[in-house]
Amino acid sequence: MSEGVERADDTTPATGLEAFFSRGMDEVLLDPRVTEQVQAALDALESGTARAATDDGAGTWRAHPWVKQAILAAFSLSELTPYPQWPGGAVDKSLVPAREMSMADGVRVVPGGTSVRRGAHVSPGVVVMPPSYVNVGARVGPGTMVDSHVLVGSCAQVGRGVHLSAAVQLGGVLEPVGARPVVVEDGAFVGAQCGLYEGVVVREAAVLAPGVTLTASTTIHDLVRERTHRGEVPSGAVVVPGTRPARGDYATAHGLSLYAPCIVKYRDADTTAAVALEDALR
Repeated sequence: MSEGVERADDTTPATGLEAFFSRGMDEVLLDPRVTEQVQAALDALESGTARAATDDGAGTWRAHPWVKQAILAAFSLSELTPYPQWPGGAVDKSLVPAREMSMADGVRVVPGGTSVRRGAHVSPGVVVMPPSYVNVGARVGPGTMVDSHVLVGSCAQVGRGVHLSAAVQLGGVLEPVGARPVVVEDGAFVGAQCGLYEGVVVREAAVLAPGVTLTASTTIHDLVRERTHRGEVPSGAVVVPGTRPARGDYATAHGLSLYAPCIVKYRDADTTAAVALEDALR
């Protein structure tokens, strides 16, 4: 396990928050302390003392349902509010507006339409190019590059030193509350226009070529180790888009193929050099 992938007990918040939001939603919303507790939960997510999912130390990522319950409570309690200070004006839920980033955050947010929403953690050293969106409950680790037109969906977990290239989409998840979010571990490189959805895990230092799309049910064919993977890209794997012949007479007659991403190698010095980001760009 790398330094940047924290164990579940490394970011355990005050037990009061977890206990409060682990009850049924009806009971939570009727509690007179709910607004105060929602704000405390969002503060904990922003500071990084709480997170939507953590590695259990054995390589399994587990969602924390109480965090999603707190976010859902924030939406339920919110009213639509205008935000005229944003270019062109904006209207959003009152408890989860866009954050106003400052020098104290240690994050470089280039002007041009980017939003980091309340309840999202963006670590010092992150660079966010415009326009991009980091949604509530998401976490972006130190030194990560978020390139233009990137979506880091609700509760997605992005590690240290990751490169999310232009137009990458990391799907979000709030319901069901126990569902694992998308996870991109430390040092991974996600190529332009890749899409990761349904709780896919990209392991440490993996490389996804441009255009790779993965869901929980996508079969990844490992041409190196001669096996298949679903829902997870192994550490250091280099994945490219591929195809395989579709079955059946009709498919054969029309020369049809199905999408089949393939692992063509595992990361080596040449791969690392090819995906390295110049320090000057940070």
